[in-house]
Amino acid sequence: MDPFKSQLEEENDLELMNSSDYNDEFLCDYTDWEHSSSVVPVLYMLVFVFGLSGNGVVICTVCRSRTKRRSADTYIGNLALADLAFVLTLPLWAVYAALGYHWPFGWFLCKLSSYLVMINMYASVFCLTCLSFDRYLAIVHSLSSNKLRSRRTTLLSLALIWSLAGVLALPALILRGTREGDNLTSCAMDYTWLASESTEHFWVGGLSLFASTMGFLLPFLLMSTFYCAIANTVTRHFHNVKKEEQKKKRLLKIISALVLVFAICWLPFHIIKTIDALIWLQLIHIPCSFDEFLHLAHPYATCVAYINSCLNPFLYAFFDQRFRAQCLCALRCSRLKKALQGPITSISSSMSNPSKSEAPSSATKV
Repeated sequence: MDPFKSQLEEENDLELMNSSDYNDEFLCDYTDWEHSSSVVPVLYMLVFVFGLSGNGVVICTVCRSRTKRRSADTYIGNLALADLAFVLTLPLWAVYAALGYHWPFGWFLCKLSSYLVMINMYASVFCLTCLSFDRYLAIVHSLSSNKLRSRRTTLLSLALIWSLAGVLALPALILRGTREGDNLTSCAMDYTWLASESTEHFWVGGLSLFASTMGFLLPFLLMSTFYCAIANTVTRHFHNVKKEEQKKKRLLKIISALVLVFAICWLPFHIIKTIDALIWLQLIHIPCSFDEFLHLAHPYATCVAYINSCLNPFLYAFFDQRFRAQCLCALRCSRLKKALQGPITSISSSMSNPSKSEAPSSATKV
């Protein structure tokens, strides 16, 4: 039994088997891959280590920055905070998988860790969407967007992001609980007090589709729209300026990486989630062999989605030259900072002005 499916799709511990009960001729084998109990915990702990260190550095950098904080920096800091809160729960889920999906930590941590997982999913994608919108305003409407990108507006949007994420994640907090059975204690969703057996599948499928729509589809469409507009503006602006050709390519590369990595990490998970939701709603029927494949693939699709919490510090912070310089300054890595700022443009100028340090490289807009 895979606990992560019920954890993020808000399904109970029998969701895959029950979803195929519509056709009794199929006797599907939902046995997990024999190596999953060792591979999955290792992957989770790797995400924990890299996510903890990377997001910790980002938060430290944003808090200790001595320069004027951009709205993008504030969104990046909150994105790192959401990822950090999430990765702190991964050791619990790693132990859960290693023990054959036995939860030894009690009902409170079951509810809290599940709630943090869902808050991260929503808060992260909402922060990324706001970051995309901020970059869109900064590049496409740079002269007329000062009020929309003010500190007050940024703080209001962050309050809305965390409030909305907290509300949308409530089903995990309310419905999640521990359940005894077969000498194991599972941490799974329980719909028994919310719905009858005849209506439970509507709740499971409906909540699952709603989570995929709000936590992936709509934000991804918005981000894609914003970055397409940014790419179009950057291309037109530097169309006939050869000396800016390198900068144009760098900006377009960053824009592509932002959208593509997000999609690559989360798309497999949400595809599996959506298919299973449609099965619960009895809108599609799939062969038993394909159902078994989805069951086996789901833990690894979940791991790939979680990897995004490791990549975020690098994709949304370290690609930005100014933010990278701030990180290095916060870590007091002066030698590495000097190396990343680029070579000295002229030996003669440095000799004629030995006391003048090289100006920090200008930040890209994305």
